[in-house]
Amino acid sequence: MPDYEKMYYRFYNAITDALEYLEAGELQTARFLLIRAQQEAEELYLAAEG
Repeated sequence: MPDYEKMYYRFYNAITDALEYLEAGELQTARFLLIRAQQEAEELYLAAEG
């Protein structure tokens, strides 16, 4: 079963970090953090399913 709590915290932390970068005008870094969090959550989900 996927660890939804772990995925939630990963997304929450990435969003918090991305917001800080957005406020600093670092759009590419914010975008990278969000994409990476999405990839990590997907990897966690697929690993739990397999």
